[in-house]
Amino acid sequence: MTPRDYDRPDPDALLRQNGGSSRRGRLKIFLGAAPGVGKTFEMLTAAHQLQREGVAVLIGVVETHGRSETASLVEGLAAQATRPVAYRGQILQEMDLDALLESRPALALVDELAHSNAPGSRHPKRWMDVEDLLAAGIDVYTTVNIQHLESLNDVIASITRVRVRETVPDRVVEQADEVELIDLTPNDLLQRMRDGKIYGPHTAGRAMLHYFSPGNLTALRELALRQTAQQVDAQLVDHMKANAIAGPWAAGERVMVCLTLQDGDASLLRYGKRLADRLHAPWIVLHVETSRDLTDDARARMASQMHLAQSLGAETVTIPGHDVVLDALSFARAQNVTQIVAAHPAGSGWIGRLRQILGRSTTERLIQRSDGFPVHVVPRSGEAVTGRLREKIRPSLSPYLGSTAIVLAALGLALLLRQGFEVSNVSLAFLTAILGVAVAYGLWPSLWASLLGMLCFNFFFLPPLYTLTIAAPDNVVALFFFFATALIASNLGARVRSQAVVARHRAEVTQSLYHFSRTITGMIKLDDLLWSVSHQMATLLNCRVVLLMPENGVLRVQTSYDSGHPIGEDGFAAASWAWKNNRVAGRGSDNLPGVRWLFMPLRTGRGPVALLGIDRDRSGALLDAEQQGLLDALGEQTATAIESILLARDLDRVRLDAETDRLRGALLTSISHDLRTPLASILGAASSLRDYGEALGEEGRHELLTTLTDEAERLNRFVGNLLDMTRLEAGALPLRFEPVDCAEVAASALSRAANLLDAHPVALEVAPDLPIVPLDDVLLEQALFNILDNAAKYTAPGTPIKIRLSAEAAHLVITILDEGPGFGARDPAVLFAKFTRFAAADTARAGTGLGLAIARGFVEAMGGEITAANRPDRQGAIFTLRFPLAEKAA
Repeated sequence: MTPRDYDRPDPDALLRQNGGSSRRGRLKIFLGAAPGVGKTFEMLTAAHQLQREGVAVLIGVVETHGRSETASLVEGLAAQATRPVAYRGQILQEMDLDALLESRPALALVDELAHSNAPGSRHPKRWMDVEDLLAAGIDVYTTVNIQHLESLNDVIASITRVRVRETVPDRVVEQADEVELIDLTPNDLLQRMRDGKIYGPHTAGRAMLHYFSPGNLTALRELALRQTAQQVDAQLVDHMKANAIAGPWAAGERVMVCLTLQDGDASLLRYGKRLADRLHAPWIVLHVETSRDLTDDARARMASQMHLAQSLGAETVTIPGHDVVLDALSFARAQNVTQIVAAHPAGSGWIGRLRQILGRSTTERLIQRSDGFPVHVVPRSGEAVTGRLREKIRPSLSPYLGSTAIVLAALGLALLLRQGFEVSNVSLAFLTAILGVAVAYGLWPSLWASLLGMLCFNFFFLPPLYTLTIAAPDNVVALFFFFATALIASNLGARVRSQAVVARHRAEVTQSLYHFSRTITGMIKLDDLLWSVSHQMATLLNCRVVLLMPENGVLRVQTSYDSGHPIGEDGFAAASWAWKNNRVAGRGSDNLPGVRWLFMPLRTGRGPVALLGIDRDRSGALLDAEQQGLLDALGEQTATAIESILLARDLDRVRLDAETDRLRGALLTSISHDLRTPLASILGAASSLRDYGEALGEEGRHELLTTLTDEAERLNRFVGNLLDMTRLEAGALPLRFEPVDCAEVAASALSRAANLLDAHPVALEVAPDLPIVPLDDVLLEQALFNILDNAAKYTAPGTPIKIRLSAEAAHLVITILDEGPGFGARDPAVLFAKFTRFAAADTARAGTGLGLAIARGFVEAMGGEITAANRPDRQGAIFTLRFPLAEKAA
């Protein structure tokens, strides 16, 4: 972001002020410092005022706690009936969210934002209900006490010795459009307690001895004031950004430390910390990254300084720029900074004189341009000043040698051009060379090129030639303007180069993130994802990378890239600690910093999903601020991708378990009912023959033997279906293709099913010249038999069943038609699933629900396809089998 960008309205701030791109309800929170300060009373009072102004107000839920003053304000406001919920033998009254959404009032009153809803509600927490109301475009007034904020839970517990169980995420309060603090002094609140306006006499006495002590109330009041001040400060910054208002507005203190590469003394950061503590203000450490900050040494120095700032509690920010002073001041105005801290200019004596020769320091320019900002100048230690200046005045000679060669080349070209052009035109060769030096090497080499070019121009082209003396006054003017033009050109060229270097670097980082995101998106195998992530992270950050995940409760390395140095026992100990505590550990961190590797948990909303370890050979800080930001971005994307794969794996496992349970239940049902039924008939007939054979007579024995045969065949079909399905799923189905006369196979299937179809008239229609098709006749006959068996079960006695064989469009088509109930509006494709039967089957003949699934398996194994549909001409079902004629299935 450039300084000009800070002078424009911020789009994000505009969206926040206007409620986003779509109509979203506005949220106002009445924040109480303690119970009993009057939050609900104030909310109802404000609602009455809005109702008098014509706003449609509806009470979603209000808790009066038996307080008469509050209850009197409920009267006169429309209220949505609550929803009774039975819980542990009691009837709880919960807010009816669905009814409230259907009523769509302009303003809904929802008391007790931190309330936990009864089991069975749409959301477990009331603040989630409020989010639904806001998303529906309904404004909401709500109440909450400071002790219910999630981030303050531990603080409140340490102060009051009471752990609050119902909490609200801080983001809910931070995203509120308005927060109104409801506050009373401890004495006034205690007096209300004594007067019985908060609790009953017995409860009030215990509360005043414990939670409602003056010390606790004072601490809670301070926390509420601070929280409200932070909210107001954030809203003020948003207002300034949305309206492009240049700061500072000193409504609240905000400290910024301007950090450059020359500020190597830690005293600058420590002073900023002390100043922020004295002012009780947040503080920011800003580094404006220029082209000279892109070297490895510069990154290492800045990384150590930023790490120190973070350890001191600062918010660290790095922005790209060209002019440190202008960019820093623009950022300060955009963030409403009120105090700026900078390092003292380098030294006095010969150091100071050298600094004056080289130009004004960043701090001096900052003081000159900081209109409206107090600037705190922090002295440097002598060692830091000497070291930094020595580094500054020992530049590399290569750019100056290169710029000298370019100017000499321009001199040679100018000498050639002097034969046919005027001196003023010849000077353009030098200006072009100076621009080239500025673009190639930067500012200081281009200034050297300007000086050298001026001297060459004077020596070789201005009379008297080959001297530095200037005879004519007009030549003095020409030389002056030549030098001025050269300086301006060199400065502009150097600035363009600096901006191009920074822009190119930022573009490379952005492209790397885009490529990383594109690569990991869509990966479905965890091993492939982890290897790709480790490879790309190692390439982008120029370091060694390992990824660890738990296996059977033990953390193990899943993948590594360029892991020249093993993690070792101390590394695994640090990794285990980082995983167990969900915190960064190892090199450069605050936890176990002596370990060579740095371990960072990759977290999502569900917690850590993996552990990332990085290492590199160079000493010092492992990552600079930019690389740390890049690592955080890569880590978030990686964690999300890993979680997606793990969720998909869990979902597949759940689906498999559910399908296994369903199939197990269907199989048990089939065995317990469909298989035991024929067994019972067989046992009954056999025992009757054994005990009463002679008394039954010939006709009775024949009937029992027929029953034995029929039930045994039925049992054999059930067992055969189970075995066929097992072979299909195991892929062990033998195939034997031979030229088959499908009419003979159909006739054979009808013969086998004669007993099943004895109550139905059956017709077999065969087209003339029906081709011979290479198929497995055994599988085809079994498939047709299963379909005929199905038709016999689901059609009424006396209705016809027809088999039609024909050749259509290079396919052999076998059609089985019946006049049963058909499928209605149900999907016929469901029939081909295992253990599936329509409801009508439950009142018909028993079966396992495997017949059609087996028929489909056999047909597809032979290269054909099978479909089912309702008959188009009348009621009934039609099953169609198609086999290709041109080539045989294999």
